[in-house]
Amino acid sequence: MSWLREMFVNPKPVIGMLHLAALPGDPNFESAKGMRFAVDHARTDLANLQNGGVDGVLISNEFSLPYLTSTEPVTGMAMARIIGEIRSDISVPFGVNVLWDAIASLDLAAATGAMFVREVFTGVYASDFGLWNTNVGATARHRARLGISDVKLLFNLVPEAANYLANRNLGDLTRSTIFNALPEGIVVSGLTAGAPTESADLRQVKDNAGSVPVFVNTGVTPASAAAQLAIADGAIVGTSFKFDGEFQNAVDVERVKELMAVVNEVRDGIARRQ
Repeated sequence: MSWLREMFVNPKPVIGMLHLAALPGDPNFESAKGMRFAVDHARTDLANLQNGGVDGVLISNEFSLPYLTSTEPVTGMAMARIIGEIRSDISVPFGVNVLWDAIASLDLAAATGAMFVREVFTGVYASDFGLWNTNVGATARHRARLGISDVKLLFNLVPEAANYLANRNLGDLTRSTIFNALPEGIVVSGLTAGAPTESADLRQVKDNAGSVPVFVNTGVTPASAAAQLAIADGAIVGTSFKFDGEFQNAVDVERVKELMAVVNEVRDGIARRQ
């Protein structure tokens, strides 16, 4: 787990989601506001996440609903422009996720200098977005060709709004994914963004992940953070940081501080036990 501490320094790192506004080509893109709005929105949310004390940020096109599993070129290009404009403001490690396209996510990481990527890299799923297939071998080779083998891959083991088609339990799935696909990290999700991640699922993955870090990926709140971080090695948080805890809202720095205060109590407890 050395890469985790090297990248984030603090134990139990919390990665704040930087949800980009709808982009050109997305059904909800507001053409009257244009890309200037998307850039300004991202810059404001970034400031609130960092001022609230997160350990890292993950930049994703969360408002590109409904998602594609093979994205249009304009999506990655628009994301690259936004990241390029706010790059000098980013003071913590950052990652990217072009939902739900592993190759596009790696391309964006190569273009922007992202340090990690969260994506669905393995498996076949029945999902709200149709039948969803992956090719982790091709993805791994693409990362090597891009010369970004140091970019860490966080595997979304069973993504939101999808069912793994093979009849396998999470423990077996975790062990075989680690053996066959060599992830640097695994994330465990609930049904949708903001939905609670079941502690039993999180525990089953953690118990079978060996030295590979496990992140709780959805539904972390100040009330649940301590219990979930007692299992997971870190958390990815989006909805809980928004005004009123609503997915569609902007980031509220006070909500970020509230959750991070709980996380820091967890860290203090770890330090006392060491």
